[in-house]
Amino acid sequence: MIAHLRLIFRSNAPSGAQNLCGAPKLCRVKPTLDAAREIGDVPPIGKGRRVTDDIEEKLARIGITGTLYKLYLTAVGLGAASITDVAAQAGLARTTAHDALAKLEEEGLVRFVDNGKRRFVVAQDPGVLLERIEARRQMIEDVMPVLRSMYHHETGKPNVRFHPGPEGIRTTLWDTLSGGATVLRATLSMKELMAEPGLEEMERYLTERARRGTWLHVIRSEERDIAPIWPSSREQRRELRYAPPAYTLAMTCFVYGNKVALISSARESYGMIIDSAEFAAFQASMFDAMWSLSTPAPAQP
Repeated sequence: MIAHLRLIFRSNAPSGAQNLCGAPKLCRVKPTLDAAREIGDVPPIGKGRRVTDDIEEKLARIGITGTLYKLYLTAVGLGAASITDVAAQAGLARTTAHDALAKLEEEGLVRFVDNGKRRFVVAQDPGVLLERIEARRQMIEDVMPVLRSMYHHETGKPNVRFHPGPEGIRTTLWDTLSGGATVLRATLSMKELMAEPGLEEMERYLTERARRGTWLHVIRSEERDIAPIWPSSREQRRELRYAPPAYTLAMTCFVYGNKVALISSARESYGMIIDSAEFAAFQASMFDAMWSLSTPAPAQP
């Protein structure tokens, strides 16, 4: 979709700042799709209609519908034009168009440029749509810890989610970073984690955890370690202890917030997330007891 919008946009984008709206030809251009078809850049009308319908459907999913859609696509096609010309091309009254264009300006999709007594509309590069989506994703991510803390709070009932297969293991692993906990309690089996989800995925996860400033208090069985990696490290925000030799930890478990995540071996291949305040508190107490019995590992030099 962005590629098609950029094709339309670049067909009529001003070539320089001095031509922005001072040149009348930029404010009264031929409808872009028709002009582009003449030079073979856009498919015939039937296929072009399907492309336009596809753009309309996808823009609707991010809230650009109806009047906003008509004006945005018109502005992209015209490159630079007066409000009157944009409204006329979109088939809308000028007052209606002015209010909707102001909304598009707020969203960063178009900008107004004054030239004497006239005001012109200039579409921004369609790439701003991707920035808009990313900004929304970041805002949602920021409030997600609060939303998750409220989830199922009213009923007080536990919620158990079973995620089968390698993808389920990855889903379960990354969920441990979703609750906003400042410290994760975990028992890890390196041997099993190396098999699934694998070293590359684990390194991505551990890097992201450290980037977020989340500490990991982890207990491992020394006999299950198969490589000299993942030591205690202040930089990587990890404190490692080894369980007493009598205890073999052959499964991975995280305790974070009101959740407990379990990750099986590659042989059984599943992840499971239990969302229960009581169960999480119980598992945290069990972890703390094991932690007190475990031996601190040497810190990374």
